[in-house]
Amino acid sequence: MNWASNDVIGVLVFLLPGFVAAAVFYSLTSYPKPNEFGQVVQALVFTIIGQLITWTIHQLVYPGTPWPIELESIISVVSAVTVALIAVYVSNSDIIHSLLRKFGLTKETSYLSEWYSSFAQNTDCYVILNLRDERRLFGWPDEWPSRPREGHFRLIDAVWLFEDEDGNQSRAGAEMYSIVVPVELVETVEFIEAKKLE
Repeated sequence: MNWASNDVIGVLVFLLPGFVAAAVFYSLTSYPKPNEFGQVVQALVFTIIGQLITWTIHQLVYPGTPWPIELESIISVVSAVTVALIAVYVSNSDIIHSLLRKFGLTKETSYLSEWYSSFAQNTDCYVILNLRDERRLFGWPDEWPSRPREGHFRLIDAVWLFEDEDGNQSRAGAEMYSIVVPVELVETVEFIEAKKLE
């Protein structure tokens, strides 16, 4: 039984950089964590890429000579986390998918959903939240939920909108510095470019 526990510890130590990198990736993106098997697979992928970078650094710095295991472990973790940060940047900026869309290879984005994509691509817009009770709220979206069924909107400089008998929009009440609205109360979201309001 002792050999089994030593092997398990060895595998966990080997996968540690990948688990750290996966934790960094999921803490900085809106993607949900996969199941346990998926997490192990991702940790393995991050670990392999990190180990390749570590091996390359070893060959450049210490060619043909062994280096301390502590240094190798640190460089392996730093390499895997660097790869994770690159993956975060690519996922949050839609770089690869936008390039593939230009060549007509896909219509997809790298974002989690159409909901998330709409907010990510309209960062220069005010929003109008059309609530389920037919009220309308206008403001700057300082924070918004990553998913359309859970979370809250935080609008700043928000005002309620009303429509008079002639169909004209008007603002009512004092401008609020900030308001938090549960996403369950929101039926639709309208985006309005800030430059069109100037």
